[in-house]
Amino acid sequence: MSLTPAHDAVEPFPISVPDVDLLDLLDRLASTRWPDRETVLDGSQGPRLDRIRDLCDHWATGYDWRRAERDINGFGSSRTTIDGIDIHFLHVRSAEPHAAPLLLCHGWPGSILEFRGLVGPLTDPVAHGGDARDAFHVVIPSMPGFGFSGKPTTTGWNTSRVADAWLTLMQRLGYGAFFAQGGDWGAAVVEQITRKAPESCRGAHFTLPLVFPTPQELDEATDEERQMIAGAQRYQDQQSAYAQEQATRPQTIGYSLADSPAGLAAWIYTLFQDVTDSGGNPEDVIDRDDILDDVMLYWLPNAAASSARLYWEEASGGATPPGPPRPNPVPAGFSIFPGEAVQASRRWLERRYETVLHYARLDRGGHFAALEQPDVLTDEIRATFRSLRDS
Repeated sequence: MSLTPAHDAVEPFPISVPDVDLLDLLDRLASTRWPDRETVLDGSQGPRLDRIRDLCDHWATGYDWRRAERDINGFGSSRTTIDGIDIHFLHVRSAEPHAAPLLLCHGWPGSILEFRGLVGPLTDPVAHGGDARDAFHVVIPSMPGFGFSGKPTTTGWNTSRVADAWLTLMQRLGYGAFFAQGGDWGAAVVEQITRKAPESCRGAHFTLPLVFPTPQELDEATDEERQMIAGAQRYQDQQSAYAQEQATRPQTIGYSLADSPAGLAAWIYTLFQDVTDSGGNPEDVIDRDDILDDVMLYWLPNAAASSARLYWEEASGGATPPGPPRPNPVPAGFSIFPGEAVQASRRWLERRYETVLHYARLDRGGHFAALEQPDVLTDEIRATFRSLRDS
């Protein structure tokens, strides 16, 4: 996995982690020095000691990385070089003749495997009880510094630059026009894509709406909107410490996360605990192995520090949040899951997007919608883009 592809080449890139790396992980887990337990009876101080010990015990004794590796390789694991960075991505083409290209964009602490449950229904809807007219060719890239993509060695890799890279990737794959979907930082990347190239991105779908209410909107908020504002404030006040650290000192936290798998697991598990629709019990809605697959996409390539730097890049002059007075011209759909910290009302969105194709407030699901409610998210994506396919 160390060879650099030729310029502009797109080549197969099968993942095969050496056994020695997996044995090193087991040794590190076995020698973990654990902290004392929390002094509360809930997760308000962070993940509870018994939770992380149980997770790491399963990681060491019952988890199979090769299963995830087979999935990655089975989804068309590929690589190309864009703007000096090796980009790892999954590319699954549909057999349906009228399938539309769809770019799926992850965030932090997400990964390409976050979308694993969507690939089959999106590319082969008939086999999953759907309509052939809803078929997509799916492209899922790992952002620079994430997963098995290369790590930037200079500053400047913010969401705007990632958007430029994804536009190049889609063109390189032969997709002059496509749809895009994103949540978390993936939503910011998709937002940048729509503003940079509305002629290429024909439609967008978001699970995390990039809406920052204006003072007037705060003053005029409905009861529903006040609840959204309160939820975002609660996240900012009680759950965003990781973001503050990564935005100001990503290198500092990087030393700990690169050295301790238990520390990395706890750092990432915190998000699964706090922003899933699970009452603080993420294993109730996401399989424990899927959580560990996600952690492995940060552990194996030693990507904790390099991925955290995206927060620093944005805080150091990243993209300006979208909003009045320049509405986004690309038709967009929004799926608002109840466990998502950042939500938006339809009227807020209609002030920021020329065309809101689809808006739904769902009954279940949270920030990791693709893992928590893959069938629901699949239907939401289909519903958003259905009217645009023949336009």
